[in-house]
Parts: sequence; C-alpha cells; structure tokens
Amino acid sequence: MKKLFPALVLFIGICCGCSSESDAITTPQPNPEAMYFPPLTGSTWETKSINSLGWDGTAVTPLLSYLEEKHTKGFIILVNGRIVLEEYFNGHTASSNWYWASAGKTLTATTTGIAQQEGYLNINNPVSDYLGDGWTSATIAKENLITSKHLLTMTSGLDDSLGDDVSPTNLQYVADAGTRWAYHNAYVKLQDVVAEATNQTWNNYFNTKLRDKIGMNGAWIPNGDLSVYWSNTRSMARFGLLALNNGNWNGTQIINSSYHTEATTTSQNINLAYGYLWWLNGKTSYHMPQTQIQFSGSLIPSAPNDMYCALGKNDQKIYVVPSKKMVIIRMGDAADGSNFALSDFDDILWQKIKALYE
Repeated sequence: MKKLFPALVLFIGICCGCSSESDAITTPQPNPEAMYFPPLTGSTWETKSINSLGWDGTAVTPLLSYLEEKHTKGFIILVNGRIVLEEYFNGHTASSNWYWASAGKTLTATTTGIAQQEGYLNINNPVSDYLGDGWTSATIAKENLITSKHLLTMTSGLDDSLGDDVSPTNLQYVADAGTRWAYHNAYVKLQDVVAEATNQTWNNYFNTKLRDKIGMNGAWIPNGDLSVYWSNTRSMARFGLLALNNGNWNGTQIINSSYHTEATTTSQNINLAYGYLWWLNGKTSYHMPQTQIQFSGSLIPSAPNDMYCALGKNDQKIYVVPSKKMVIIRMGDAADGSNFALSDFDDILWQKIKALYE
C-alpha cells in the first residue's frame, strides 16, 4: 500500500488538474461589446436595435409622442456609441443646426482643460494673470482672488443679478471667490483666458483642438454679449460620446481623463450637483440658477444617480450615464414655456426613457 500511495496522489492531482482546466475552458466568459465611434467625416453611424438590447419596444411610441408634444426638434439615444433611437420632429432634420444654449458651457470647460494639459494655462491661477487687472469692477485685491477654477465652478463671487453683460462695469463684487455659488455668465471669460494664453482666437483653438478632433460640425454664433454654439443633433451626440469615454475618442485622449473626472465630480461644497460647468445627478442637495436656496435630494430623481449632464435654456440636454454606457440628446424649444436649465420635463422624460429598459 505504501508503494501505491504516491501513484494514487499523482492520479488524483492529475484528475483535479484536468477538472480545473476543463472548467476554465467551458465556463462562459463575458464578452462586452466594444465601444463604437463614428468616422470623423460622412454620415455613417452604426445602429443597434431596441430588440437586440432586450428593451421594451412598446415604450418607444409613448416616448416619441411625449417628445413631439413637448416641442422637441432632435432626439438621440446612444448605447456603447451606437444609435439606438434617432428622431426628428417639428420640421427639424438630421442636417438642421440648433443652439446649445448653456449646454455649450461644457464645451468651454473641456477646451479650457485642453489648454491646461498643453501647458498654456493653470486653472488655479488668477484670471488676471491672463486678462490683466481690471477685467471686473472689483478691487484689485478681490479680483485677484478669482481663478479660472472659480469661473468653472460658478464660485467667482461676482453679482449674478446684473444680466448677461460681462463688461468690467457689470462684473461687480458680492463675495470673496469660493464662498458663494451663483450661476453667472462670467464663465465666458474663460474663452478670453484661453485665447490670451494660447495666442489664438477662441474659435480657432476650439475648432482645431476639440470640434475637428471628434468630427463635430457647428460654430459659435454671436448673441448679444455672448457667443452661442450651434450644431446638428449628431454633433451634440459626438461630444456626449467623448464625455462618456472620459475624454477619449477612439484611442486618442482629447482631454486628460483626470481633468474630465474633476469636471464631472462635485467641485465645491456649496452646490454638490455642480462640477466644471457640468450638472451632476444623484447628490443629496443642489442649487438652481438665479437662487441661493439649497434644495434637498437629487437633481433629476427618476434618472440614474451616476448621470451627469449639460443643460441649456429651453431644454437643450446632454445626458451621460456611465453605468448604462448611454448618451441621450434632446434639442428643441422649451418643453413647458419659459424656464431655466431645469424643469419637470427632465424627470418625466426620464420616466419614459427608463420604461424602455427597465
């Protein structure tokens, strides 16, 4: 028996080894679908059917009816970069351009980050380092407290009650930078910072470093004291897809992923639902434009908690949901008359979107 024992051990070991190897071979392995990026030129864009995702096709008609009723012009859902739903309403077409309104603030935030990664600026430096003294009507000491990061986070301390004019006389001190959150068009001075720092026009730098890199169309169109970005709906979807992939476009890192993470994370301790000109869902409280009131709960209760979004006047929307690998675009007129960046439309719309996949 002693002589047989080693052989028996060897036999058992071999059998156990065979069993483990066999299990490793036959156990199904996850095969996640690769992220898709449309070509930089042309109209080719891969699609994916509702049925192939296992979604409820009967929920499509109620969603589209609601969108049309609420004055939507363009609507797109991407999953893993592929178009799952694309619809146009009220005379709008795939080639029609429309304004982004304040959803375009995220274009400014991203371009500012690109300029920083290229070494042209540092968002922690005073704005005066790039624009010189006197870009506001605050004292030099108070003005020098304002950094580009304060503009990105809406914490400049400048008076938000004086309208859209961003001339020095209209940029007046209310509080020290970093101590007050207020939705303010002073953020647009970031475009001047980028232009001065790079020694290029804002339009040229934006076009070459961001727009053209991801195949967007569109342009900044002057509108009073500001310029507003106009593009077709698919171009807005391209930018959303870049955001979903942490600033990477088909293997090319357009914007540093760590900066993008900062931009889509709570950026200060006053408005938890705000990053760098991005709105953040799933926080315990939030502030709204043109009020100092803090509201409890999530920004859009029916939407996924990890969603972040670009929101513009008259319900221009970019929703980015990393957990679902999903980007959703809505362009159009105001859903419910005059409103700020947010309305009940967001919450109801998300109830109808979730009916597709839940």
